[in-house]
Parts: sequence; C-alpha cells; structure tokens
Amino acid sequence: MESENSTNRYFIWGIDESAYGPVPVTALLEWIADERVLPETWVFSRQDNRWSKAAEMEELKNYFGANADPGATALQRKGFKPGSLRRIKILAELNDAQLAHLAEFLELKEVKQHAVLFNQGDAGDALYLVLGGELRARTLATGRETILITLTTGDFFGEMSIFDQGPRSADVVANVDSTLLRLAAADFQRLTREAPSLATPFLQATSRTLAARIRADNKRLTRITQQFSAGSGE
Repeated sequence: MESENSTNRYFIWGIDESAYGPVPVTALLEWIADERVLPETWVFSRQDNRWSKAAEMEELKNYFGANADPGATALQRKGFKPGSLRRIKILAELNDAQLAHLAEFLELKEVKQHAVLFNQGDAGDALYLVLGGELRARTLATGRETILITLTTGDFFGEMSIFDQGPRSADVVANVDSTLLRLAAADFQRLTREAPSLATPFLQATSRTLAARIRADNKRLTRITQQFSAGSGE
C-alpha cells in the first residue's frame, strides 16, 4: 500500500509567480537536490490544503540539512550574496529573488593566473561572467599574441556559445587569479524552459550590451577605414 506522503500531491510557487504541479513528494525531493526548491520556497499540500515554506514541512525539512537556515538563499549556500552578483553589469537590475533563482543555474569557477580557460577553435559550451579578477581574449599568429579585449569584473564573454555551441573565436587567459560564473548552454536552455520570466530580462540586458559592442566596433572600423583612405591618398 502506498504511504500517505506518496499519494499526496504538491504545487510549488515559482520565481515567476506561477504555481507548478501537481507533483508527488519524490519530485519535490529531486527538485530540492537540484536547488529548484529552496528552504523558503512556498509549497502547497493538497492533503493539508495549505501553503507552507518547504523547510517548515515535516516531509521535507530533513532534506535541507540539520543546520539549514530557512531564510538562506541559493546564493548564500554557494558562498556569495546577491549583492556580489550585481557586480555583473547585465545583472544589476535584477532583484534579490531573481538573483537567487539565477544562481541555481550557475557554476562558480576559479581560474589561476596564467591559466588558459579555453583555446581558439574549442567547442563553445558556456557563457562566463567575471565576478572578480582580470582575463584577456587573444589570438596567436606566428607566435605573436594579439590582445582583442581585456575582461574585468562585471564583464561577460562567450555568449554566442549558449546559442550555437560553435567554435571559440579566441583564447581566453587569466591575467590574475579570477572568479567566474559559468552558465552552460544546457543550463541556459533549462533556464528558458523553467523560468522564462527570469530568462527574459537576462537576455534583454545581454542583447543591449552586445548591441553597444557592435556599435563600438563599427565606429572603430569606420575610423580605421578613414585613416587608411587618407593615408593612401584616395
């Protein structure tokens, strides 16, 4: 015979202010393991006919650990606070709840000074956000290095990889010890499916930055062309 909990069904209240379910308790436990259900997530029990915070429910509270803080966010459990994510320019306008939810899709990555994060031609599989430190994007030709851009706290790079997983266009090397946040292409797809209301402002901010970069590159190309034309006497 099935246990009482196994026959009960639950809904969770998502970051996009929508209810998801009904699901059995086994699904909730999987979502806790994936950090999709947090201690402060609101869960509705059909059996009890009420909403409760996940960490306060008898059937769930033990899965958050003996020392779990019901008010702790995913960001705090990963060792940083929402405010630190606002160092990233494209995340500056997200609220604390959105940042906490976004952190569930990110991987913290430490890169030592002089380490090569990836090489030109490598298959792209992730976007990176610079939480701290400094890196450079470069190309190598006949042993000579050309620096394309220097990336510092607040910048992001590798964004095309979350759309087409094409080859990297340059090497990226750490100038100093650096802290990055990695958004894998697969996790980006999961973000768009599971939290479209969060994916939308993230994509809008990314697009604005990309548009500004393209305009700057166009101005630079125009200036170089004009200089070349003047130098050639045309």
